[in-house]
Amino acid sequence: MGQGYFVTGTDTGTGKTTVSCALLRAFAAQGKRVVGMKPVVAGSESGRWHDVEQLIAASNISAAREHINPYAFDPPVSPHIAAQQAGVDIDLAVIQRAYQTLSSQADIVIVEGAGGFLVPLNAQQTGADLAHLLNLPVILVVGMRLGCLNHALLTAQAICAAGLSLAGWVANGIDPQMMMLEENIATLEQRLNCPLLGILPFTKETVMQQKSSPLNVLKL
Repeated sequence: MGQGYFVTGTDTGTGKTTVSCALLRAFAAQGKRVVGMKPVVAGSESGRWHDVEQLIAASNISAAREHINPYAFDPPVSPHIAAQQAGVDIDLAVIQRAYQTLSSQADIVIVEGAGGFLVPLNAQQTGADLAHLLNLPVILVVGMRLGCLNHALLTAQAICAAGLSLAGWVANGIDPQMMMLEENIATLEQRLNCPLLGILPFTKETVMQQKSSPLNVLKL
């Protein structure tokens, strides 16, 4: 069975897909068989879910779509609300079986969560419950903008409270106007008890155009 990592973010829109694809490329550069997984996605454009497409493009093995993305919904809203509107109950056991299938095919499985760590997935369970069920070390994507220190430290506390390991974090530039960027990164390096895997500067380049990876997965 392959090694898996659960990628979460300090919020929606922090660049989890960008970082997940960068992780896939970094592991692939080491000669690993890699595959991305997006258990739940909400928000399509013209009938396509771009996060899923980007993960598939960054993977170097082929896998069944239903294993890569068991649940897909059209409206860009919280997964549990999208599922309710579609008359679907998100079953974490279905996701677990899909993950196990992918893990049997690849050396590395990068599981990108939906939204933030505690986003509701159904009436009782959250993204934290999914990460706990899969029992994966967590990689935290910090969207570098004003307020990210509080968001990052709260998310780190939630990860520890769930009994999971925070394996590393990535500073992802999402606000080109952010003041004191280096000072904010230094603060998180001091306070997050895990390695900084890399700093991704703000760019208008799409994930599909980025061929190399600036992330150091040897720290994991």
